[in-house]
Amino acid sequence: MAAEVVRSGVLSIQVCVPKSWPDDYVLNFAETENPCGTTNGWHIRRHGDESLGGCDERVQCSSIEENCHIMLDA
Repeated sequence: MAAEVVRSGVLSIQVCVPKSWPDDYVLNFAETENPCGTTNGWHIRRHGDESLGGCDERVQCSSIEENCHIMLDA
């Protein structure tokens, strides 16, 4: 199953990962591919976070049916 960093900024990162991955896999992948550099590391934006603009935590990938996109913040 393919996983990749879709985009990254100073304080946020978006990953495309298999839907079946639990949160700890997602966090480990993000930290391995693009280390956060803060004491607390990356954390997943949760449903209801204003930064998601009304979207869910996990959004269907338009290219890979088995994957979803997840936003993480420092």
